[in-house]
Amino acid sequence: MSSFRLLSVPLLVAGMLAGCGAQSPAPVADASVAPPEAPPARYSAQQFFDTTSVRIADAGGLAFSPDGQSLLISSDATGVFNAYALPVAGGAPVALTSSTDNAVFAATYLPDGRVVVASDQGGNELDHVYVREVDGRLRDLTPGDKVKAGFLALSPDGKTLWLTSNARDAKAFDVVAFDTATLEGKTAFSNTGAFYPAAISRDGRWLALDKPNTSADSDVYVVDLQGKGEPKRVTEHTGNVSNGVLDFTPDSKGLVLSTDAHGEFSQAWTYDLASGETTPLLQADWDVMFVSWSPSGRYRVSAINNDAKSELTLLDTRSGKPMSFTGLPDGDIGGVRFSPDESRVAFTVASDTSPSDVFIADLADGKARRLTTALNPAIKERDLVEATIVRYAGEGGVQVPAVLYKPKGASAANPVPAVVLVHGGPGGQSRRGYSAMIQHLVNHGYAVLAANNRGSSGYGKTFFHMDDKAHGEADLRDIVAGGDWLRAQDWVAKDQVAVMGGSYGGFMTAAALAFHPDAFAAGINIFGVTNWVRTLESIPAWWGAQRDALYDEMGDPATDGERHRRISPLFHAGNIQRPLLVVQGANDPRVLQVESDELVAAVRKNNVPVEYVLFPDEGHGFLKRENRIAAQEAYLTFLDAHVRKAKDAPAAQ
Repeated sequence: MSSFRLLSVPLLVAGMLAGCGAQSPAPVADASVAPPEAPPARYSAQQFFDTTSVRIADAGGLAFSPDGQSLLISSDATGVFNAYALPVAGGAPVALTSSTDNAVFAATYLPDGRVVVASDQGGNELDHVYVREVDGRLRDLTPGDKVKAGFLALSPDGKTLWLTSNARDAKAFDVVAFDTATLEGKTAFSNTGAFYPAAISRDGRWLALDKPNTSADSDVYVVDLQGKGEPKRVTEHTGNVSNGVLDFTPDSKGLVLSTDAHGEFSQAWTYDLASGETTPLLQADWDVMFVSWSPSGRYRVSAINNDAKSELTLLDTRSGKPMSFTGLPDGDIGGVRFSPDESRVAFTVASDTSPSDVFIADLADGKARRLTTALNPAIKERDLVEATIVRYAGEGGVQVPAVLYKPKGASAANPVPAVVLVHGGPGGQSRRGYSAMIQHLVNHGYAVLAANNRGSSGYGKTFFHMDDKAHGEADLRDIVAGGDWLRAQDWVAKDQVAVMGGSYGGFMTAAALAFHPDAFAAGINIFGVTNWVRTLESIPAWWGAQRDALYDEMGDPATDGERHRRISPLFHAGNIQRPLLVVQGANDPRVLQVESDELVAAVRKNNVPVEYVLFPDEGHGFLKRENRIAAQEAYLTFLDAHVRKAKDAPAAQ
């Protein structure tokens, strides 16, 4: 797309005088005044989603091939996720699976070079685990129409593959141990349904289990798989304490726990399996996100969630010093995977303006090499925007954190439309990092305020529990306050602020239009809950104990049905007077299609513009590139038509 810039008046005058005899001296540039920034090129939704998403294989497995020549990754380079072998010396990834419909995600290599992958059917979340044989055939280790299974770990010697499966009882995830040579499986732990398998010690003796009690209280249990197999609670406490599993120590003598028993944030403590004593491992003024070790235990990887941004440390435990790498772009490191001999480490680097790319580094000298380039080469990274963290006052003076994306060129002289983006949940968090959806909207001139309303995770347990059994009330008013904050900025067009979100954020979007009908110019509801009574009654059986914790937070539909009806947008759809876009996956097991069908029908009775996009081959989240492009195009077209007049919208190049 071509662009032009008006010449400054001094230069025009100087040019005119140049043809009239004596020349005026050239003007002296004012070093304190920055030159005007060139307007960014505009890119289409397809260009943004032609960017490749890449994931390294699971942490509990073997990401490096047995010969050390390849790295196991998942990539949607074809538009659908498949498993690939990425040469560590550089070069194009080699496809290991070739699905054209269902997403396939890589879990681990086996010692003989076979690969373990997982896939559901059309987004129904009923994942099966497969072994890819050397001839490319996929062997289903967890067959069954209603089975949901998952990868748990591979033993260090590669002889045992541990999976979770609810084949025996739809409400309970057992642990099944497979002999990797014969692929014969036997049950290692029979679950009552109260527990969630979380980690297995490297010696194969100990199984760690998470047990949610309420939304504020949870415990950790361990099972001696060489003993009677009875779970033992290792997090004795009084009151509400949130405990969880992080990892076993490399010597299999300790279990690292996540606990908020000692303050607002979750810290890492080590539980000694022999003595039962606990000692602090990592403490910070933010939540500790994870802790893990290299195969020998020499290197420890940990990260904290610092104000919606991951801060990772790779510590050399021998020297006590963090590792540093050369040859890396600015960004957050994640997905750290070690080669078995610890000579190399693979990881991803991502930022607000760049999706995750895979790098590999030698641990001896820290020199890193790039193995992938995920961002579509048609997009110039300088045309994208860095996010900033802002805070605004919510109800009662509560400070609401938010991630702000401000379009280039937005100013008081050039105010732009804006969107308040609401994350999923309840209890999720909007975080910094690359989002094709957000960057596309910002690239087309929309400011995006990704709000973390009260009830969001990452800001301490007090903030997290502020909305318990009060959803759709003060937390919703935090979202309305986000719109007010945007309108108070002189660079935002006051009458052009919309709201959008997915899942719980979709509920908040529909609720904002129903209960605060004048707060936003329009709304985009992406597979959002509209009828809490039905949604809470239709939770899949495999949620198990998580359902009880959700009932504790949201309320039990058997006793709180009246409140659920009061906050459900469907029963108040007659109040909605602003344009609405609804996007839904037909196979969604969490928010059923009927939720969106009924809301669309109800709002249409108001003679309000309603658009409906239904994907027959997606579930709760859109994994196929063509569908993500179609959804993104629908978002922008809708916003241009109903928030910013279409004639004012910048065109894609």
